[in-house]
Amino acid sequence: MDFTHSDRAVRLTEQVRQFVRDEIEPRDEEHAAALRESPWAVPPVVEELKQKARTAGLWNLFLPDPELGAGLSNVEYAPMAEVMGASGWASEVFNCNAPDTGNAEVLLHYGSAEQREQWLRPLLDGTIRSAFCMTEPEVASSDATNMAATAVVDGEEIVLNGRKWWSTGIGHPNCAFVIFMGLTDPEAHPYQRHSMVLVPLDTPGVRVERMLSTFGYLDEPFGHGEVTFTDVRLPLDAVIAGPGRGFEIAQGRLGPGRIHHCMRAIGLAERALELACRRALSRTAFGKPLANLGGNRERIANARVAIDQARLLVLHTAWLLDTKGLAGARSEVSQIKAVVPRMTQEVLDMAMQLHGGAGLSDDFPLARAFAGIRSLRFADGPDEVHLGVIARQELRKYGTDR
Repeated sequence: MDFTHSDRAVRLTEQVRQFVRDEIEPRDEEHAAALRESPWAVPPVVEELKQKARTAGLWNLFLPDPELGAGLSNVEYAPMAEVMGASGWASEVFNCNAPDTGNAEVLLHYGSAEQREQWLRPLLDGTIRSAFCMTEPEVASSDATNMAATAVVDGEEIVLNGRKWWSTGIGHPNCAFVIFMGLTDPEAHPYQRHSMVLVPLDTPGVRVERMLSTFGYLDEPFGHGEVTFTDVRLPLDAVIAGPGRGFEIAQGRLGPGRIHHCMRAIGLAERALELACRRALSRTAFGKPLANLGGNRERIANARVAIDQARLLVLHTAWLLDTKGLAGARSEVSQIKAVVPRMTQEVLDMAMQLHGGAGLSDDFPLARAFAGIRSLRFADGPDEVHLGVIARQELRKYGTDR
């Protein structure tokens, strides 16, 4: 296999890196100050830089469709996602932020022409945002077949009832719709029981009950919310691809999405390692630079090795997705989801330790990043589920999956 990037991908990656360095990073404090003043409003600097990024052709880079996006493969987009991941807000500037990227891919591959016109186009224009409502508080959502929320067909309508939480993006002031997943036919095959439904956020019966914090952080202005759906009635054409296809859509959504998550996490790990090295060389204790105390050199070296190993695993998985599809990369997709967030968490922890008390504060981005990456070990399936998938795929090589 060859991970050499195309000339276009190399050029775009360098453009993204330069844009982050020259336009985004110098305005980090301006962005943070705007959120401190108005946590649930879009900082003006975001809209300003979105226009600059779009003018520069650095827009919707995640989308493989060449007419609506950049037309890049997973391998080609991966280094750009890594560069964006080093910044807490770069992805939105390039219109490449989750969960909008996954929702856009769902609409592109499974949505009707009318659904794409109503929701996909404004999403790709960056004029609206979206959320994804799947996880539920009353059941073990690590097993999605436990889902209690319902999406019941009633004549020419679909009726939604249930409670969802950790619905990322629901707090954004421009969030216009959610994708809701619910149980439609409990008698059908377990993977044909559920449906995904497009729900305008202002539909009667939809209520955002509260925003949820992670280690005290609300992740504004996107946030993660608890949302109730009470007798929400929508026309049947709000169902994506038709009733009973929710699991099929979910699997199609999560392959590329996990590549994006993991490459952004690797970018975050790189940023944490950089901060750790700078701190280790600039601070002195007991007459020595921190880099020369205890096992800090080994910790830094191990972080370098772990990041590079994880990156190669993700690129290999991206290559398999590009060449063989999800069926040929099922184990590897779970491998990266189990490995990369854990690796990034460990690198962040090491960097925080080198920063001492400052590493726990908002003077550095480490504590907030740690909260986000720890939650990623649950999002899109907890570690244990992915390790189970890997084991099952491995055992099948020897004639059994039990």
